[in-house]
Amino acid sequence: MLSTSGPYSLVARSMLNGALLAIAEHAAAGTGPGIEPVVVNPEGDLARYRMLSHELITSGIRHVVGCYTSSSRKEVIPCFEKHDALLWYPSHYEGFESSNNVIYTGASPNQHVLPLVDYMLATTGRSAFCIGSNYIWAWENTRIFREAMTARGGQVLAERYVPVGDTEVDKVIEAILEARPRFVFNNLIGTSAYAFFRAFRAACLKHGIDQPRTIPVASCTLSEPELEEIGHGAWDGHLSSSVYFSSLDTPANHAFTSAYRAAYPAGPSMSADAEASYIAMKLLIGALAAAGTDDLEAVKAAVTGQHLTAPQGEVRIDPQTLHAFLTPRIGISNTNARFDIMVEADGPVRPDPYLVQSAPRFAVAPRNPSLRVVR
Repeated sequence: MLSTSGPYSLVARSMLNGALLAIAEHAAAGTGPGIEPVVVNPEGDLARYRMLSHELITSGIRHVVGCYTSSSRKEVIPCFEKHDALLWYPSHYEGFESSNNVIYTGASPNQHVLPLVDYMLATTGRSAFCIGSNYIWAWENTRIFREAMTARGGQVLAERYVPVGDTEVDKVIEAILEARPRFVFNNLIGTSAYAFFRAFRAACLKHGIDQPRTIPVASCTLSEPELEEIGHGAWDGHLSSSVYFSSLDTPANHAFTSAYRAAYPAGPSMSADAEASYIAMKLLIGALAAAGTDDLEAVKAAVTGQHLTAPQGEVRIDPQTLHAFLTPRIGISNTNARFDIMVEADGPVRPDPYLVQSAPRFAVAPRNPSLRVVR
């Protein structure tokens, strides 16, 4: 259940590709349960998410890989809880949520926001301007970012939000140039983000500003297919905090990227969310095989016992939170519309969706593995 049309369709199409690739690999292996995908497109419309969830579940489907935005996830969870179905949510998100009817395979805030704050404060500066799409992801992610910045002696100069899909960003850019932060923290999604990156680079050039060096943009959402959509001349020099980049030099990732390109030569390119969907489907198939049934409790018990060698590295599900252990990384986009990895954790970091162990409001060193420089 992914919005392959609408304002964030580019990422959603890569997510669908990742899920379908996992099914194709399972079919080619010829072992375990037969999997027949049913694909629906909510078109970015919250009412359609709600309607389609009800239709899928009441038709007998008990497991759904889907949703990209937090608003869509929150829209459908009551339906999954009411009818006792399981949503496999394959996207980074703002945390502060846990449901017995959701398996979270995307990054939690301690796996993307907090590493980014520490990296930017150490390498770039102590003042930030926040911009985001006007919905829960940007509101909450900015709140976490602001608290983490403040706890570490940094400052958020201002916050601005625009409607999802809105491309009128000139006024916000004027405000950024007037404030002159050391960097911009971006929580825009979809077409709004692509318009901002292009317009911000153009405005900086007009004012004689070397944007990547003087006012870099840091995100927790920016991925490879989005760099390509931003376009040549504006796609380089942007920082992204993620658990996956397609440039990872591992055997598992080489196999994944080769299979993905062969299956989807027309794209979109691989993304962290495509890998999260791939992981979600791999874990679902493995749990169904181990449980021998699609019963929710049996599948949840089975999935927490799995250790998956994913493209990003080892992934497993925390039985306490049903969130994934993932490996944080920070990359910078290059002139090939890919990311050079700057730092990464030594291994998978335990998810902390409520920031109990790594609360940014307290200036306490987190217990999670620290990032290391990649040579």
